Amino acid sequence: MGFHTFDSERADALEDAATRYRYCSREELHALVGPHPDMRLADLGSGTGFYTDDLAPHVERVYAVDVQSTMHDHYREKGVPDSVALVEADAVDLPFAADELDAVVSTMTFHEFADPEAMAEVARVVRPGGRLVTVDWDRNGDGAAGPPRDETYALGDAVSLQTDAGFTVERATTRPETFVCVARR
Repeated sequence: MGFHTFDSERADALEDAATRYRYCSREELHALVGPHPDMRLADLGSGTGFYTDDLAPHVERVYAVDVQSTMHDHYREKGVPDSVALVEADAVDLPFAADELDAVVSTMTFHEFADPEAMAEVARVVRPGGRLVTVDWDRNGDGAAGPPRDETYALGDAVSLQTDAGFTVERATTRPETFVCVARR
């Protein structure tokens, strides 16, 4: 699978709440992540911080991780909450200590970075018992929204990548366009 990143020239589209919440609402994200005041988590592929902002007031620290510095520039223009640290990094080389994070979240970005090497790195930084929450475009979805389906994963392939990296999948659900996967290390 050839990986791509979201076109940063279209970054404003990432702030369209009506569209974004159609596929993963703030309430659903909170139910999946279970944020709490002592939580430290990373939002992989954070982009402009749309979903990062939903978690930031409820946790100790969110690391907004994106490989594109221009996405962080957009986030800075919007305003970065105090509990958010911007991190420019690739998912295969995360600048966190082993077992440092309580959770890793990926909303509509798993297809942009996931491979065995990246999943092993995610497993390295998530503490035992910590959570990996993935909401992404499903290869078997309707295809009416999101990236071309040949650039995405089917739920079963995403589950396999996560279990092969040492996660135990607790929830794996398909929807018309997307899938949800919640796994524990």
